[in-house]
Amino acid sequence: MPRHTLWAAAGLLLACLCWAGNALVARAVADSIPPMSLAFGRWSLALALLLPFVGRTLWQRRAALRRAGWRLWVVSGLGIASYNSLLYHAAHSTSAINITLLNTCLPLATFLGAGLLLGEWPARRAWLGMALAACGLLLLIGRGELATFLTLDFYRGDLIMLLAVVVWALYSLLMRLWAPRLELPALPLLGAMILYGLLLMLPFYLLELALVGGFTPSPETLGAIAYTALFASLLAYLAWNHGLKVLGAARASLFSYLMPVFAALLAWLLLGEGLAFYHWLGGALIFAGLLLATRLPPAQRSGE
Repeated sequence: MPRHTLWAAAGLLLACLCWAGNALVARAVADSIPPMSLAFGRWSLALALLLPFVGRTLWQRRAALRRAGWRLWVVSGLGIASYNSLLYHAAHSTSAINITLLNTCLPLATFLGAGLLLGEWPARRAWLGMALAACGLLLLIGRGELATFLTLDFYRGDLIMLLAVVVWALYSLLMRLWAPRLELPALPLLGAMILYGLLLMLPFYLLELALVGGFTPSPETLGAIAYTALFASLLAYLAWNHGLKVLGAARASLFSYLMPVFAALLAWLLLGEGLAFYHWLGGALIFAGLLLATRLPPAQRSGE
């Protein structure tokens, strides 16, 4: 596998690890921070940290921002303003593991969207890899027992998270389609998207403040905002967008299968929850499926 592909895959792994932690953090502070307060605080801190590095470039490239026009507003609305706000709302009525499990519907949504919107139907190897990874996912969902599926209940938060998955799939596809027209390097582009996303979130944040109030600053709440800003925002988004550029939306989306694995590992490390055989076997199937689906055909490798 070419080195740039390996780096892209490593970045996607890192993004999924950060976002698995994001789901755990969101669930942990669900009773302490209202969802829009967490989303707005997260992106405000991320912008404050990023602006000293990209502010001058954004001013110099303001003509490019104007040319990007409505496209930049759309991807900012989907990837910044909507997805995580929906996720944080979902965390109030479903578990962190449910959030990461439902997020693994992303590959199917992205594969279908890539075919319909971009004409990029994946190769048979990718479908086979997705099926193998799906088997690992089902093993995790069922906790190794078929009877588990008979008692699955979907809560309001699960439905909200499914909507968030559709939003993220559309964001990934449009970023791949419109990236050349946005005319900005990765870091300034992220800064512009955060700025636009905050402007779109502002009315909903103010409405939440008026209806339910904000939150009390504490080590727990401030730590949650710091983690989501540094790791789940800046680091994860840069890594994910690079992976999108190199591997494409459909193959990159397959890495979302790893979020339940990472969530289980984090729960084991941070919460002391044990790992059963189905965690290891399911994780192994997911990794194998990802390797199969993201491996380039021999002809394409030789042409690198």
